Amino acid sequence: MNREANSNNTVNDGVETKPFQAEVGKILDLVVNSLYSNKEIFLRELISNGSDACDRLRYAAITEPALIKEDPELSIKISINKKARTITVADNGIGMGHDDLVENLGTIARSGTAAFVDELTGDSAKDVTLIGQFGVGFYSAFMVADKVTVTSSKAGEETAWQWKSEGSGEFTVTPVQREGRGTWIELHLRKGESEFLDPTRLRHIVTTYSDHIALPIQLDGTGSEGVETINSAAALWTRAKKNVSDDQYKEFYHHVAHSFDEPWSILHNKAEGRLEYTNLLFIPTAKPHDLFDPARKHGVKLYVKRVFITDDCQELMPAWMRFVRGLVDSEDLPLNISREMLQHNPVVTKIRTALIKRVLGELEKKADKSPEDFAAFWENFGPVLKEGIYEDSDYRERLVELLHCHSTNGDQLVRLSGYVERMKDGQDEIYYISGDNIDGLRNSPQIEGLLARGVEVLLFDDPVDEFWTGVVQEYKEKRLRSVTRGDIDLSNLDIDSDDAKEKREKRKAGTSGEIASLIGAFKLALGEEVGDVRVSTRLTDSPVCLVADEGALDIHLERLLKQQNRLDEMSKRVLEINPDNELIKSLAARAKEKPSDPTLVETAELLLDQARIIEGDAVTDPSAFSKRMTKMMAKSLANG
Repeated sequence: MNREANSNNTVNDGVETKPFQAEVGKILDLVVNSLYSNKEIFLRELISNGSDACDRLRYAAITEPALIKEDPELSIKISINKKARTITVADNGIGMGHDDLVENLGTIARSGTAAFVDELTGDSAKDVTLIGQFGVGFYSAFMVADKVTVTSSKAGEETAWQWKSEGSGEFTVTPVQREGRGTWIELHLRKGESEFLDPTRLRHIVTTYSDHIALPIQLDGTGSEGVETINSAAALWTRAKKNVSDDQYKEFYHHVAHSFDEPWSILHNKAEGRLEYTNLLFIPTAKPHDLFDPARKHGVKLYVKRVFITDDCQELMPAWMRFVRGLVDSEDLPLNISREMLQHNPVVTKIRTALIKRVLGELEKKADKSPEDFAAFWENFGPVLKEGIYEDSDYRERLVELLHCHSTNGDQLVRLSGYVERMKDGQDEIYYISGDNIDGLRNSPQIEGLLARGVEVLLFDDPVDEFWTGVVQEYKEKRLRSVTRGDIDLSNLDIDSDDAKEKREKRKAGTSGEIASLIGAFKLALGEEVGDVRVSTRLTDSPVCLVADEGALDIHLERLLKQQNRLDEMSKRVLEINPDNELIKSLAARAKEKPSDPTLVETAELLLDQARIIEGDAVTDPSAFSKRMTKMMAKSLANG
């Protein structure tokens, strides 16, 4: 059976020879040369793949019973041939056809996995975790084998196909005759890997890593003991918590999450009564690779009466909890339920509500009892939970209480409740500033006046911060206020300082004298480039800063919307000047004496460019900026 060859393929006597995708070649090089110390994971990965194939057959057989009729007892079988130095891992699951073999074993085609190679670190412990997360665990077989043969017969199809490779850059695909459905993976072991021909060694690997697999794993050691089942073959989530060890939970997490970090928290519950279901959920320690994939898919699988139904039931878990991994097994849903029926099913809705409350309860407990541990969790998953503050009004209040933020109070994350407790006398607003990075925000000129008064400022560097702050207007009757928007009245914070009162009165009076002349000169020089020029109450050291006018969008939010092509034109900023700054004082004196001095124009433009740079905006005319800077430095040297 020949297939047409393309420029990268050759076909001879029904044998297709294809090159591996470039990323696959790099993965093979990694597993062969870098991850040798973790070589026993190959068996865990192959068994896990076989288990998934059997799960998918069970689901397909709900609507097509004929697929499973001839061989209804699903299992995984490991066979040893010491003379030929081979191990075979076989399952009687859904199987693969020609295109499945090419796509699954020759390319990295699934969403997000093409970025796998970019995330490789060279650290074998970290990279083996990536192998699981990116769903490419099959290639770990080449850690112990110099040749791998995969023979597969897809349920419902007549032709079987055989995939072969030595992991050296190409593979072949050939039509073959094979009775029965499923997949047979034969590994020809490398020299020095004889330990994996020992039944005792394989038995130990299976009981250590794969005992949780909910179907029999059989071992044929070709010895006197014959074929034996070497795992408990009972679904882990059906056992009582007291009968599941920490190691068993951990290995099940590795299986269901395709990740090898430690679970940060485990939620194993059985609900009985009007609604009967079991959930076994895991909150990861490390961020899953697809956490910020635009699809925003969650990682909780749905089972009905121990039968896998789907891993894409969007109604089971909200997108803002997509970091949760695990499964739910319902006793109340029908086995033949379709994905369309799941969308508006009241049972699924009730389970969803219960799961959200259960996860939130666990997070609240951790936040209160283990604040340092929770802070580490928040660094990884806080941005996702903040999506819930913006999107989900039902849980907004509880999520706001979990909110952890960077602030000027120190390096530790803070909660809004702690911020309110530390508020200054006379302070009636919660101040925050948004930007691209925390270090830049700490040094922002817009917060100088607040810091000088000992006022704490929250620092937001996640894009989602701009959105949730738009729907959360206040906390404990304290208004949330962006320090880069509008005119901030800090007079209430100076009530105990006569010096501050006197300085504020001088600033007001100064607007009618030299400062007023400078403002007029700057307005004339800058024209339409700014919306206004005014005296600042928020600056103490810097000469100028840019702020959004009252009623306008926050500066950082506008920049984000512009970058995403969701805003046609940026609004004009207000340039605030600091009358106590020595440069501004000198310019003000010159403006009063020589209001038409061209130096004022040059300086105004330079100061505006400086303020833009500090904000992270591009200078509108870099060439003109460079010339002005050069000219100004030349004048300074000539006068100096």
